[in-house]
Amino acid sequence: MDKRLERILPGVQKPARYTGGEYNEIIKDKADVKLRMAFCFPDVYEIGMSNLGMRILYGCINAEPDIWCERVFAPWGDMAEQMRANDIPLYALESGDHV
Repeated sequence: MDKRLERILPGVQKPARYTGGEYNEIIKDKADVKLRMAFCFPDVYEIGMSNLGMRILYGCINAEPDIWCERVFAPWGDMAEQMRANDIPLYALESGDHV
């Protein structure tokens, strides 16, 4: 995890929504995939992960061995403010890579 994130997460509401690592998260080796994509949901983690369509698409796309679909969610206001103040771009939960 980015050191800047480690520093700001204790000061935001519900920091777990920004860390990834949850049960059934799909992690693939970057060297083994031909295509990486970011599934960007325009709301916070809890809303996005309660969306059945998103969960179905995430699973179906990642069922392909050479495609890795990662998830990106909109940060809540407090986190968005901290991300701007600390020059942290949006990032994928699975890899932490910037999108």
